[in-house]
Amino acid sequence: YELLTPRRPTSTDGDRIEIAEVFMYSCPACFNFEPHIEQWMQGKAGYVNFMRIPVAWNAVAELHARAFYTAEVLGKLEEMHTPFFLEFHVNDNHLDTEGKLIEFFSQFGVDENTFSSAFDSFAVHTKLQRAKDLVVLYGVSETPNIVVNGRYLTRGSLAQSYENWFAIIDELTAVEWAAE
Repeated sequence: YELLTPRRPTSTDGDRIEIAEVFMYSCPACFNFEPHIEQWMQGKAGYVNFMRIPVAWNAVAELHARAFYTAEVLGKLEEMHTPFFLEFHVNDNHLDTEGKLIEFFSQFGVDENTFSSAFDSFAVHTKLQRAKDLVVLYGVSETPNIVVNGRYLTRGSLAQSYENWFAIIDELTAVEWAAE
């Protein structure tokens, strides 16, 4: 892991430890990581607040990040997150236009007007800008990455295996919790 000095800002109340996954829907490593993070979340400590931060390093990634926050604003994120990965990586639909996103969202009961209103909203724009700012503050240059409480940054290339990676995440989380 890398120590982030000074500690970076978090969005989580002080009585919980924030674990943030920095990811990109088009990233094959993120797609492969997703089942492991889902399994880890089922047994995570009760004092953990898990969140995701999509990167917007290119036009398609920014479109996907905007779609992520659109789904969040519409209350559809949990329902749509994994299917978005599957649509991109398994179905080979890169969801690289607003029209393709509208069609994808329609599978989850979101009509075109509702999608467009949220997609172009101030709330989505603000969330996207915050995500861009955090990615820069964290110094993320590849995905996926995990940021523990704005203090530690870890990624698969540092951990060398999923088992080690989650052991590191759990250990750093426990250290942060003990320090609170």
